[in-house]
Amino acid sequence: MTRRLILWLTGATTAFWLIAAGLGISVMQDEFGEFFDGSLQETAERLLPLVLDDLKRRQGPLSPQHLRRQAEDIGDEYLVYQVRDTQGHVLIRSHDAPVEPFEAPLKRGFWGNDDFQFYTASAGDGTVFVQVADAMANRNEAITEGGMALFLPVLVLIPVSIGLIWLIVRRTLAPVDDLRRAIEEKDGGNMAPVPSRMLPRELQPIARSVNHLLTRLQAAFDAEREFAANSAHELRTPIAGALAQTQMLIAELDGPKKRRAQQIEASLINLGHTAEKLLQLARAEAGIGAGSTNVDLARVLELVLIDFERGDQASSRLRFEREEGARLEGPYSEDAFAIVLRNLIENALLHGRAEEPVVVRLEKGGVMRIVNGAVPLAPAELAIIRKRFGRGATLSPGSGLGLSIAERLLQQMNVRFEILSPATGRKDGFEVVMRFSDKAAV
Repeated sequence: MTRRLILWLTGATTAFWLIAAGLGISVMQDEFGEFFDGSLQETAERLLPLVLDDLKRRQGPLSPQHLRRQAEDIGDEYLVYQVRDTQGHVLIRSHDAPVEPFEAPLKRGFWGNDDFQFYTASAGDGTVFVQVADAMANRNEAITEGGMALFLPVLVLIPVSIGLIWLIVRRTLAPVDDLRRAIEEKDGGNMAPVPSRMLPRELQPIARSVNHLLTRLQAAFDAEREFAANSAHELRTPIAGALAQTQMLIAELDGPKKRRAQQIEASLINLGHTAEKLLQLARAEAGIGAGSTNVDLARVLELVLIDFERGDQASSRLRFEREEGARLEGPYSEDAFAIVLRNLIENALLHGRAEEPVVVRLEKGGVMRIVNGAVPLAPAELAIIRKRFGRGATLSPGSGLGLSIAERLLQQMNVRFEILSPATGRKDGFEVVMRFSDKAAV
């Protein structure tokens, strides 16, 4: 919009200036014509009595007379003249006047051709005519120089006008850019009202409408989070009870009935896992990622890895590598970071190749990597698994929430999150990279 305004305003201003300059040249041409014609007529009428007096003083037959100027006065004459008799013979001519008579008729008044504009003045008895000529080249030169005097300032003013118009438009539309940036910052974790008091009167209704919409969205998000959290929390107890009863039933049964009970047990475990993920998602949407005090995230990482080693047989595949001097401290939420780690490590153990280790590596510069063996994924598949409830081509159980929960929390922690497939330095594998700020690595 800014670019279009600048282009349209500059184009309109330039067009108006060019039209004004063209009209000025047209008026100037008419005025110059009147001025030159007046000078031509005045010169002829002033020469006439002088010529008549000179002719009266002559004795004998009249012969053509050529008036020459002194050497220091040699130069082009703007006006040339001839004095002619009734037969058209030239009696007197100026220095630059041609020898041959002018083409102009011996008739009082103006006459012109492509090269000259003439004015003819005649004596009272009509025996002597004074014809003064003005070269059209002189008039065209004057019009050209006058036109350049009008157009050259326009050429200078155009870039100046562009700069002024750009500055004015930018300053005028600055509140629009502020409102746009304020709206762009709004997401599920930032529903603060858009400031409207400092906006121009024309933009205040837009800001109020956006704030009303944000209020309604906040209410909807709160209701959704509350429902998810309450549902997940309330489901945990009955699911745990049903799972315990099913496990007791499995211990008492044999044969096909036991296999069916074991299927029920697997379904209940998956349901409990999904309820746990929904509870984590609700906490992530509530914005628990931001922290106010400095914490040692490396210690949290070690605790999470110890917890995996104690509770999961697949934890034997975990490999923890830490560069010497690598640290991870900053104003983060320990709880949020633990949720991120659990989801990412669970995904690596669950979906990675069972015969390959899962490497958790902490590097200098606040970089953390989790790498597992897997078939390389196409960019379209990577985009799918990053979506909420998105699952790739896998037979492993899961809800498709782990990556979205981790990415949401890392966004709140201002941590850059990358997914790479194949992994760095490999032809296959799956890798997630978390890049914390430089301050976290100090």
